[in-house]
Amino acid sequence: MNPIILDLGPFQVTWYGLLIVTGAVIAAWIATKEAARRGEDPEHVWNVLTWCLIFGIIGARLYHVFSSPTGNFAGWSYYRENPIEIIRFWNGGFRGLGIFGGVVGGVLAIVIYTWRARLNLLRWLDIPAPGLLVAQAIGRLGNRVNQELYGPPTDAAWAFHINPRFPCQEPAGSPMACGIPERLTDEARQWYATHGFHPTFFYEMAWNIVGAGLLLFIGRRFKGWLRDGDIFLMYLIWYPVGRIWVEMFRPDAWRMGSLATAQWVSLIGIAIGVIGLIINHRRPRPAATGPAEPPAQ
Repeated sequence: MNPIILDLGPFQVTWYGLLIVTGAVIAAWIATKEAARRGEDPEHVWNVLTWCLIFGIIGARLYHVFSSPTGNFAGWSYYRENPIEIIRFWNGGFRGLGIFGGVVGGVLAIVIYTWRARLNLLRWLDIPAPGLLVAQAIGRLGNRVNQELYGPPTDAAWAFHINPRFPCQEPAGSPMACGIPERLTDEARQWYATHGFHPTFFYEMAWNIVGAGLLLFIGRRFKGWLRDGDIFLMYLIWYPVGRIWVEMFRPDAWRMGSLATAQWVSLIGIAIGVIGLIINHRRPRPAATGPAEPPAQ
């Protein structure tokens, strides 16, 4: 399908951008249900949503800008020579966003909001965590529409096949004809039709949906054992484990030594999650607060 929904000359409405915003709104709706279940005011979710989007997109963009991906993806070597491209969202939107930067930006927004509103930070990190995984799953559909971030060749029945009529991330050995009608010879069309690739965006999407359901289940089934911050710390374990697995299928990944950078970041996230859970359950449980006892009659 065409990545561009509506072309307004200097501005374009893209599926990628629409899916990101849709995912954020659905995540916020899930968070309102979690807030109400925990006895918190759901209005805080909508108040902080805009800030999470702004900080999240800035963080995700910066993660991509300072990256060094392989293949035909722009990275720091490109942006340092073309700085205007860092913020030129009006020309096709941001095709380069890094989820880890987005998570850091969103967490920073929540830290600032809860500090100003005098809310429990750990509890308000828990509340959006399941919905965040849903938003990430929906966002990966944008990679499918953009025909990017797929894995190596495969003959599996669920393989992803490139539609050369629209721009795409060109795989190694391709005719380099994506989105260029004059290059779409019969041989080129045949090449794209017969070469399939691992749909890594769907792998991560499935992992995130399962994780969201699991966090919602744990939050209800073990609410007597859980402490504020536990669900978010579990997110820091669940998502990185899946990301480490998915990155094994990403030949274009930004690498640092023997591992992809996202795998190193994932290992840090897992370590923070595990250590955080241990510390969280070793500290004394806060005294329960409730309504005052009625006076004796």
